[in-house]
Amino acid sequence: MASEHIEQKLALLPALPGSYQMKDLNGKIIYVGKAKNLKNRVRSYFKSEHDGKTAELVRNIADFDFIVTSSEKESLLLEITLIQKYQPYYNIRLKRGTGYPYIKITNDRDPKIELASDVKKDGAQYFGPYPNVYAAQETLHFLQKNYPLRRCNGWQGRPCLYANMGQCLGPCWHEVPVAEYQAQIKRIQRFLDGDTKEVAKILNQKMSQAAENLEFERAADIRDQLKFITETVEKQKIISKDGTPRDLFNFYMDKGWLSVQVFFIRQARLLKREKRVFAVVDDALEELTTFILQFYNRRNAVLPKEILVPRGVDAETISAVLNVPVRVPQRGEKKELMVLAEKNAKIVLDEKFRLMVMNEQKTNGAMQEIADALGIEKIHQIEAFDHSHTQGEEIVSAMVVFEDGVPNKQKYRKYKIKSVTHADERAETMEVIRRRYTRLLKEHAELPDLVLMDGGIIQLNAAREVLEDELGLDQLPVAAMVKNDHHKTADLLKSADEPHTMLDPKSQGFFLLQRIQDEVHRFAITFHRSLRSKSSLGSKLDEIAGVGPKIRQKLLVKYGSLNKIAQAPDEELHELGISMKVVRAIKISLNALQDN
Repeated sequence: MASEHIEQKLALLPALPGSYQMKDLNGKIIYVGKAKNLKNRVRSYFKSEHDGKTAELVRNIADFDFIVTSSEKESLLLEITLIQKYQPYYNIRLKRGTGYPYIKITNDRDPKIELASDVKKDGAQYFGPYPNVYAAQETLHFLQKNYPLRRCNGWQGRPCLYANMGQCLGPCWHEVPVAEYQAQIKRIQRFLDGDTKEVAKILNQKMSQAAENLEFERAADIRDQLKFITETVEKQKIISKDGTPRDLFNFYMDKGWLSVQVFFIRQARLLKREKRVFAVVDDALEELTTFILQFYNRRNAVLPKEILVPRGVDAETISAVLNVPVRVPQRGEKKELMVLAEKNAKIVLDEKFRLMVMNEQKTNGAMQEIADALGIEKIHQIEAFDHSHTQGEEIVSAMVVFEDGVPNKQKYRKYKIKSVTHADERAETMEVIRRRYTRLLKEHAELPDLVLMDGGIIQLNAAREVLEDELGLDQLPVAAMVKNDHHKTADLLKSADEPHTMLDPKSQGFFLLQRIQDEVHRFAITFHRSLRSKSSLGSKLDEIAGVGPKIRQKLLVKYGSLNKIAQAPDEELHELGISMKVVRAIKISLNALQDN
């Protein structure tokens, strides 16, 4: 049931298009959506029954905001912008970049051909992206050798090495006519558009000649060139009657999961495909629309001449946003490809479900093994703690959370220990346990089913003392992960009065326990190292006003420590080229550090 605060805000929602942003208890945006009618769409979250990821989202909504737009197209654009900015947990989130290279012809007076990782608005021509990186590199080398443009840095009064080898048109020593470049670029374009028959014929002749002359290494090199050309340019059989560059999207939805297939059709061939599987909140067609726009936004790629989508998708809005024709295939080969994409999407999702079931059986079984060993009925969530410090300095604690055997990194927490200035396992444990569970009680938040301490009897007793004597949580199970001589989990300890609880070293429960210990130790060490880095000599100098990289370098080279810098005479520091104003700032800051 929605809170009174949310009920009041729901009553104020306008029946207008816009974007809405759901927030958690900490004010963090956890979901961004769009709507033709904000009033109806947002109210549906709180006035209807939900399951799966949508139900989980609603449970975590503590507040929401909205932005009214003048049209549905604007709400769609705003939604994509906000998703990219805030990366909400419950939205489909795509990383930038494809990882696939492009072949680029630069927009220079003397153009070059090269590989590019992304597309920029620089007037250059881009071809791709190419899914086989190595093959793209080799094809580029082939083009540079057989269709040379410029490979040097320009005029130098003499031919460069590549010009002497016939792999550069020679702007290094003479003016190359623009027409000569244009003719060469047209040959490259034809080649990359799939017209490779002539080249392949010549290479096959050269390969046969090399083999007849017993030049087997050269024949093998030519064979590899043919292979790379095939990988890059001729990968698939012809699947359509025209060469229009197209991208095709289709999906399959089941049990709150969306499986998306993207077919890339280039040179009338199915060049490659991408597949994505997400747990989603919105309906399938809405989520697919958002996916398509994010797909092109994060790739910063060359848009195709046409985009094909399934029936029901808002093709008109997508077309208006991307400024590309978006069509729904009705019949023929395009319709057949759409059906094939849906079939592949279903196969991928079915496989995902089978793996999830297998993984769930494994992880749930591991959790139950730990529960049985400790005499707990059932375990859903485990919170584990560890400490880290260097000779008693920069003392920190860290907590990791495992839910149903899987780490939930959204719930990890870091703690700077404030109660002690030297290594004291008991005091450190008491502080972090007190801070963690006092907060959960204050927020009326759900408690874990098990608390694990990475250590032994000292940490266990300290945790119990806080939970039972101070907070009254005597029913919250606590155990310590006892380590062996190799600093690995050997068994569990419930209390000083009971024997150690042993787990089968070959069981899934034991493997899960080791994973939890390794993860909490890694997280604590990583946090500690980051603090040490921030408190290093160079970092402390960077915090002083007026001290830049050059001054810092001079001080580090000459003195090597903060103490020696603080004791150095002002005039000596001034002789290093540091103004007296900055010298005084250095002395005041370092003396303050030493006093602390």
